[in-house]
Amino acid sequence: MDAPIGHFDNARPAPGCLDELTRPVADAVRHWSGSVPADQIVYVDTDPQWADTAVFVEHYGQELLEQSANCVVVAGRRAGESTLAACVVLSTTRVDVNGVVRRHLGARKVSFAPMDTAVGETGMEYGGITPVGLPAAWPVLVDSAVVDLPYVLVGSGRRRGKLLVPGKAFAGLPGAVVLEGLGLAG
Repeated sequence: MDAPIGHFDNARPAPGCLDELTRPVADAVRHWSGSVPADQIVYVDTDPQWADTAVFVEHYGQELLEQSANCVVVAGRRAGESTLAACVVLSTTRVDVNGVVRRHLGARKVSFAPMDTAVGETGMEYGGITPVGLPAAWPVLVDSAVVDLPYVLVGSGRRRGKLLVPGKAFAGLPGAVVLEGLGLAG
């Protein structure tokens, strides 16, 4: 099949590629209940050596830079309690951790979660963490610009492979909250 965005040699509906995904991502696709049918989520096989955004778009299509999103895990703290959350923003922006995220989580302090925490809690590889398949109790904060795109390139749970997800599907993820201004330019 042709990928809806980018230039990929191997693009297939994600439900047919469950063996290529980490267990939490495969389970999320297998039990998908969003308003967008699961077969509209596309898995593209990619080389892990090109997983980082700048190198990735150079190899698979420069237009993907404007159609890619990053999913970062943050930890909010207040009164000795810690809350993990995911933030999904366009790759051309950075997460407003000390503004939008801190206020939304009601935290005194928010920081990026340590790599071992992010990997251990998600069951995904660092550099491939995706909002699809995150722990159900986590808030998933999604920038409104991500939801507005027809398709968005995100991680697949591994450094090998990516998911192409209709933007509106992010609003239907468990724990998802769409926020204006979550992603800051620059």
